[in-house]
Amino acid sequence: MASFPTCSAEELTPLLGLAANATAAADYICTRFTATSDKFTNTTYAIDNTYLLFSAYLVFAMQLGFAMLCAGSVRAKNTMNIMLTNVLDAAAGGISYYIFGFAFAFGGPSNGFIGKHYFGLKSIPSSSYDYSFFLYQWAFAIAAAGITSGSIAERTQFVAYLIYSSFLTGFVYPIVSHWVWSSDGWASASRTSGSLLFDSGAIDFAGSGVVHMVGGIAGLWGALIEGPRIGRFDRSGRSVALRGHSASLVVLGTFLLWFGWYGFNPGSFLTISKSYNTSDAFYGQWSAVGRTAVTTTLAGCTAALTTLFSKRLLVGHWNVTDVCNGLLGGFAAITSGCAVVEPWAAIVCGFVASWVLIGCNKLAEKLKFDDPLEAAQLHGGCGAWGLLFTGLFAKKRYVHEVYATGRPYGLFMGGGGKLLAAQIIQILVIFGWVSATMGPLFYILKKLKLLRVSKEDELQGMDMTRHGGFAYIYQDEDSSSHPPPGFTMRKIEPSSATPSPIV
Repeated sequence: MASFPTCSAEELTPLLGLAANATAAADYICTRFTATSDKFTNTTYAIDNTYLLFSAYLVFAMQLGFAMLCAGSVRAKNTMNIMLTNVLDAAAGGISYYIFGFAFAFGGPSNGFIGKHYFGLKSIPSSSYDYSFFLYQWAFAIAAAGITSGSIAERTQFVAYLIYSSFLTGFVYPIVSHWVWSSDGWASASRTSGSLLFDSGAIDFAGSGVVHMVGGIAGLWGALIEGPRIGRFDRSGRSVALRGHSASLVVLGTFLLWFGWYGFNPGSFLTISKSYNTSDAFYGQWSAVGRTAVTTTLAGCTAALTTLFSKRLLVGHWNVTDVCNGLLGGFAAITSGCAVVEPWAAIVCGFVASWVLIGCNKLAEKLKFDDPLEAAQLHGGCGAWGLLFTGLFAKKRYVHEVYATGRPYGLFMGGGGKLLAAQIIQILVIFGWVSATMGPLFYILKKLKLLRVSKEDELQGMDMTRHGGFAYIYQDEDSSSHPPPGFTMRKIEPSSATPSPIV
């Protein structure tokens, strides 16, 4: 936020001449000037907080997108189960992030590993953070948990969702966000004390690593330890498609996520009223916000089109579900560098992200890895590519505007390899941290028989066995409408005199 000039009565008095009331006039002028300056400052805070709150609402709306995407990607018999887990991610994540998560992530001043202030939002609001910042970061935390739920869908006990969601949003995710986004974090490009990682810090502007890789790697371990769904691979090991029951819900969820990504990426600037003090008065952080929305759009669109034609060549048909996943893969990849790359580079990002997702899916099939939503491949694989992409294509001018002057930038843009090295370290550390925390958690849940549902529940569907009924009512539940015992409904065949029973 730009600072306003100050007014000093002592300095102003000589400029008013030797009049008897010069001192009083100077005091009056400075008083009015200070009041006006305070009003501008308050207005700037209000604008920035409103911008952040609106961005938080957009990111939270992504939960509805996750819910619709998950519901459409599973079989109808598990619809209520997966939708309830999405509600649980938000609810359990809200409490755990309020009590512990926010403090672990942003509780500075602290060490480079973990925060230690603001438990239960104590001392909030402060000069550093307001309530709007907490709400925005909570929406990010539950997004990571939502990613994981897709990987272990259709076979996981409800209590396991409750345990892993609270642990992920209250501890695992906040630690990573502290490393990369806190001003105290050891890998943060915004670090204000101590040396920067490779004199650069890791640039993960909106969370290709912090959010998407964390959720994707957690889902990877959950799905690996739990094993594939019954029937996903036949006795000879060949893949058997267990298709979701509603492409309509998949498309609806994808568009809702697309809409929410405009809060996810552009909103990560946190403020919009900052001036870059250039000769062009029309150019400031508001321009960078718009550019970030453009790069986000182009990466997703390119990935969707690349997936469309690639899958047409590989499998021989146009598949809307694959296109939706490709689109989301492009978004996950561009999230890291969306603020520091040119629009043309975003097209490169989306193109490669599409092939990363296709390659990860082929590898998963060979390894008999079952992820109903391709969440581990999409968010983990494309998120990792996004971090590498930033290290290659980050532009000098944008890095200096968003972070600080003199910082290393992309290797392909002439900035050397320091930023790329920092990005590689971030990928390795995130993979190691999530594996060391979420892997043992899922293993312990399995040993305690709290992870996977019984074979009978899985075959019948958890909606009926665990949640009291199916999500869809196919007939009137009024008993008066039920046919009497022994009655068989028949259909009339115009070409046959003898009606045949419906099978």
